[in-house]
Amino acid sequence: MTAQTAQTVQDIDRTGFAQAWEEWHRQKEEVLSGPHGFLAITSLRWLSPEPARFDDAPGAWSTTDEGIVVDLAPDEELTVDGTVVRGRHVFGVIAERASVYAGAGDALIEVAKRGGHDIVRPRHPGNALRTAFTRTPTYAPDPRWVLEGRFVADAEPRPVTVGAAVEGLEHVYDSPGRVEFELNGETYRLTAFNGKTPGALSVLFTDATSGVTTYAANRSLQLGPPDAEGRVTVDFNRAANLPCAYTDLATCPLPPTENRLPVAVEAGERIPLERGGAA
Repeated sequence: MTAQTAQTVQDIDRTGFAQAWEEWHRQKEEVLSGPHGFLAITSLRWLSPEPARFDDAPGAWSTTDEGIVVDLAPDEELTVDGTVVRGRHVFGVIAERASVYAGAGDALIEVAKRGGHDIVRPRHPGNALRTAFTRTPTYAPDPRWVLEGRFVADAEPRPVTVGAAVEGLEHVYDSPGRVEFELNGETYRLTAFNGKTPGALSVLFTDATSGVTTYAANRSLQLGPPDAEGRVTVDFNRAANLPCAYTDLATCPLPPTENRLPVAVEAGERIPLERGGAA
């Protein structure tokens, strides 16, 4: 592989680089496999106007003009924002991609909206997927995959509709522009979405390793804010699996069509062991 990098490979402290990557990956694994992380999810329930009971959550749940409502039996309770609630509780209208969490013993009940649909996702620490988890296979961190990119902003943010890991579901994200970078003498452009912090960017992509050594549907890359000249570091060592790589109970977005790279990005996280990935 040849590419222009954010700094020359010779300039990188390889030990420090590897340690920083290890810390990033350790923190990501901790969130994933935490007591109420995505591996703790036991079901994905799509709510309807008809109240329904589930075997992994207390109450009868429904979606109404008031938003999400739960009706608890006399012997049932939830804890919401530190307050014990009984009887009928109205969670209200929840914004798209937002979540509210209610405690139920050692479990958390996620109440959310995805793709315009109200959902409930119970999270139990004893879920077998979580208790059996060991680690996510990865490529070894390599400074050669730290590339210098350039952010090209659109005149105005544009809505981009993408598919989801759940068939028939769609997500809409605002794209502020594209990230360009060079790899093997070719220029590639990826549609970017807004990141988790102001100015940061998020990219969903697939590449020639997808379905071979990396998860077929998607990987994500979080990028820091571009500098005044639009320069941004594209570190493919931090190409990460989304929760749908581990569980069918996630509603993860798929990359835009233009974000399917024709080259092999042999960096970052690989197919999880839970999906038959190689150790």
